[in-house]
Amino acid sequence: MEQLQNQHLRLLTNLKADNERSLMGSINWNARLIAIRGARGVGKTTMLLQHIKNTYGINPHEALYASMDHLYFTRHSLLELAEEFHKHGGRCLCLDEVHKYDGWSREIKNIYDGFPDLRIVFTGSSLLNILNAEADLSRRCVSYDMQGLSFREYLLFKERLSLPVIPLDDVLHRPLEACEAVMAACRPLKHFVPYLKEGYYPFFLEPDIDYLTQVQKVVNLILEIELPQLGNVDIANVRKLRSLLSVVSSGVPFAVDISKMAQMAELNRNTIVGYLSHLHRAGLLNLLYSDAQSLKRMQKPDKIYMENGNLLYALSLSGVEAGTLRETFFVNQLAYGHQVEYSKRGDFLLDGTYTVEVGGQNKDGRQIAGVENAFIAADNIEYALGNKIPLWLFGFLY
Repeated sequence: MEQLQNQHLRLLTNLKADNERSLMGSINWNARLIAIRGARGVGKTTMLLQHIKNTYGINPHEALYASMDHLYFTRHSLLELAEEFHKHGGRCLCLDEVHKYDGWSREIKNIYDGFPDLRIVFTGSSLLNILNAEADLSRRCVSYDMQGLSFREYLLFKERLSLPVIPLDDVLHRPLEACEAVMAACRPLKHFVPYLKEGYYPFFLEPDIDYLTQVQKVVNLILEIELPQLGNVDIANVRKLRSLLSVVSSGVPFAVDISKMAQMAELNRNTIVGYLSHLHRAGLLNLLYSDAQSLKRMQKPDKIYMENGNLLYALSLSGVEAGTLRETFFVNQLAYGHQVEYSKRGDFLLDGTYTVEVGGQNKDGRQIAGVENAFIAADNIEYALGNKIPLWLFGFLY
């Protein structure tokens, strides 16, 4: 265990992250078993280390950080670690990337049942299936999903601008007041374009890093390691999935033709539908349906978007189309805490109530004329006017 304690001390001592993600304040850290899932690169490890340092300090005897790919686990089991840690007064065991440890769910269940005074916090891939794992932890575990940085969080991390979360109800019904509060602190359009290209993942905090190359590396690791390991994706089809992502990132959102996609990827229809679902859960795609409750969800999505704008820039082979980038951002920010559906009147239906058309600053309301609770999310404007709301303001929802 000494090796893990030394790693713990090195990481906590060198932790330089001063700002916290909004999710930090939403987690019930007093729960006995906590799962934090998220796509690779969104900052799960940093948040876990921040929690340890803020709550327990850096001493590894009360709380211990352990990465599950550490060499320690080639000779010792997770259960052995928990027994040794608990024996010496340990209170909180923090396990990073549990999907890299075979049999993780069974051993965590045994630890949970065997040490009732020990808290366990674990992180894992967004593909991690807690309900259908080897040992069902769903009744014991409080689970949270972690997204990449919102535009609001980007301003906090990059520019040290601390601005409050703005709920969707305020964005839609009191947008002018919300705009004025942000405009008093900064000129948001100055920062919005850099965020869309290189601001969703916290890689920009690392010095001397090629941001888009790092995003490409994340995508490759998801395709080559996580999807085969956690999504039962045939490793022989990884190249085809990479080509599929390039097609989606280089085009405009379109009505999905599964048969055509299957032909392009040289895969059968059912395999394509399953792989699209895996890519969505892995944090690489967002899939939209025209009816969230319909059995149609079992067949095919109505529209496909890259999960965030940074992926568009990293993977597109033919440049990024402005309209695609705007819609990708909107879906990304709204889908985290709201139900987003494809709408035939306007672009999107939010929470089954609000219709939103996304476009440039000259976008008019002809497509949503006569539609109740309809709004325009317009790019390149600073203030709201009537039902026309700045697109960037939807980046303050978390």
